[in-house]
Amino acid sequence: MSARSLRRTAAMCALLVAATGLTACSGLTPGGGASSATPSGPVSTALPTGKATLTIASSENAGTTKALAAAFHAKHPNITVDFQYTGVDDYNKSLNLKLSSDNPPDLALLNKLGTTVKANLIRSLDPYVQAYGWDAKYPSTQLDQWRASGDGKQLGTGHLWAGPAGFSVVGVYYNKELAAKLGLGVPAGRAMFDAALTKAKAGGVLPVQLGNLQGHSSFIVQSIADSVDGAAKTSDWVNGNAGSTIKTSGGSDGANTLAAWAKQGYLPDGANGTDLAGSVAEFTKGKGLFLFDGSWDAQTIDKALHGKVGFLPFPGVDGKATGIGTSVAYAIPAKAKNPDLAAAFLDFMNTPEAAQIQFSTGFLPVAHADTVKADAGNVMNDIAQAWSRVNQDNGLVNFFANTGATMNDTLTSQSQQLIGGKIGPDAYLDALQNAWTKDHQ
Repeated sequence: MSARSLRRTAAMCALLVAATGLTACSGLTPGGGASSATPSGPVSTALPTGKATLTIASSENAGTTKALAAAFHAKHPNITVDFQYTGVDDYNKSLNLKLSSDNPPDLALLNKLGTTVKANLIRSLDPYVQAYGWDAKYPSTQLDQWRASGDGKQLGTGHLWAGPAGFSVVGVYYNKELAAKLGLGVPAGRAMFDAALTKAKAGGVLPVQLGNLQGHSSFIVQSIADSVDGAAKTSDWVNGNAGSTIKTSGGSDGANTLAAWAKQGYLPDGANGTDLAGSVAEFTKGKGLFLFDGSWDAQTIDKALHGKVGFLPFPGVDGKATGIGTSVAYAIPAKAKNPDLAAAFLDFMNTPEAAQIQFSTGFLPVAHADTVKADAGNVMNDIAQAWSRVNQDNGLVNFFANTGATMNDTLTSQSQQLIGGKIGPDAYLDALQNAWTKDHQ
């Protein structure tokens, strides 16, 4: 698997829902009832003064963790970091055995929070949150994606089980050349965005490029719902909080907008038969003013349209930035021999030095996004600015598909029918809510 493919896999866990209901990356699905794994004594932020080894087990091959490990060792020469890579399929199959062994790693890339919590295989990071002040260093929406109750049944709240190592975010790419020909500036609000679509259609330009073979129109619906309802409300729905519903002002706006765009010809013909990669390819050929997509495709898009493409969070009505996204993250096994050292490495991930490493290897930084830079004209600079805005406004929301085992299939099938005119927005929302209820009852 290439580095770019790994980043796509890590970022798009929303589209990889397993039969168990655990996503391939965030894994925030309810597990069974077990007590929390907690440290047996007080924790310390002091680093070893003598020689020490920190072992890290991972399936991440984008180079991010290895580069972070090298930087950590350079800063603390007495500490050797043993990075143990395993291919993603084998890693997922063997993770629980590795965590439960008598010689577990000190840190492990977390792929399945539910099962690891259920089996009491990882420790709560709550003491380290307090010791390092992580709740003040991170936007709450970053950490909340890795919180769950001690039995794993309630997501987005409770104990912290993993520390983020790098994020991906969904926003809107736009073709600067097409915008200039149409006399359009960067839309600063929803009204300007909608007006740009109307002007593009009138000018013979496809307003929105889309591949919906795998349900990626959910990026459009969720971007609108997040921006209208706010990150906290939509996160409640993604996390399965009792009483939550997608049948809100934002959800209705998103569903009605997708249906209207299809009817008005704002989307490409054959969108339901095109996958995400196909829509990216079409966008890079100049077919489409806007594209709702994630940062994982920035390299491909920038290579074809260097200096000619921009990126922005979907413009909401209240000026606050929201973004769909999640992270790769590391947990400390319950049996780890060096938990304090492992926590120190997690804390290193939110430093300015770590931010540039995360950014340079294809992820968005955990913190200090305002300090990272790519070469002039690279769309990653716009993405970093958008990511910084999302964090400032505490606007990160996990993918809709991550709410449960059946949601991705429902999003795909129902959106295809909505775009095809076979169902209406209300039926689409009813189907999503029914799937949500099934997953969380």
